[in-house]
Amino acid sequence: MDSKRITLALQKSGRLSEDSTDLIARCGIELRRQGGRLKVSSGNFPLDILFLRDDDIPEYVSDGVADLGIVGQNIVREKGREVRVVEPLGFSRCRLSIAIPKAEEFSGPASLEGKTIATTYPNSLRGYLDEHGVRAQVREIQGSTEVAPGIGLADAICDLVSTGSTLLTHGLREVEVVLHSEAVLVSSPDLSSEKQKQVEELLFRLRSVLRARESKYILLNVPNESVDQVTALLPGLRSPTVFPLAESGWSSVHAVIEEGDFWHKIDELKRAGAEGILVSPIEKMIA
Repeated sequence: MDSKRITLALQKSGRLSEDSTDLIARCGIELRRQGGRLKVSSGNFPLDILFLRDDDIPEYVSDGVADLGIVGQNIVREKGREVRVVEPLGFSRCRLSIAIPKAEEFSGPASLEGKTIATTYPNSLRGYLDEHGVRAQVREIQGSTEVAPGIGLADAICDLVSTGSTLLTHGLREVEVVLHSEAVLVSSPDLSSEKQKQVEELLFRLRSVLRARESKYILLNVPNESVDQVTALLPGLRSPTVFPLAESGWSSVHAVIEEGDFWHKIDELKRAGAEGILVSPIEKMIA
């Protein structure tokens, strides 16, 4: 293995794979995957990609076959391998939850006492049950767990939930969240100093892209007498930029703001006299 290159393990197919490769591309790293190739090398960054089953990624990273991996927190927790979580990535968000038939009552974890729970995440489920002092039978199954209560295989299930629509389709309701999950970048615990430098460069790019995704560039026209009031609402990276407009008595205010904050403040901005508000995405943002 080339000591000057780092190896990143990604899920070989699915939404997590697509989001991960898109993130790498937005970092300016060229990847050309042809057909079903399981290894791809970048020509403009010292990075090799291994495409694996998501369940295998923690093992490959822990054993040093891959230096880094992008995988769901749920898989990291379930596999229990020695890896270091370096960066939360903000996509593929979901939760591992317990669900029961809609008609059944539930008054807390104690309601699961003596029940049979079907899951593809037995270790995470057992950890939750032990934490709450609940004795229940864990039935590990592969494939769709949602059908288990309907065919008498289990009393409840423990599975990943995103919108909850699949649970409703099978007559189930979510009652307990075992853990929240999102995609994370994980690292081998034993990286050389040389590879650590390359990882830091990759992290710099990743964080620039991730920060930009959560932010927007906003431009708005403001009467001069309202500039102080408007700039107080838009702190930006340091402070907003203010330019005089050709029309006397008006200024243009430019700022960076988190998208969620903008929607909360839009009414205040308009009440302060802001007009011609333009909001644009940011490709990368260097702090």
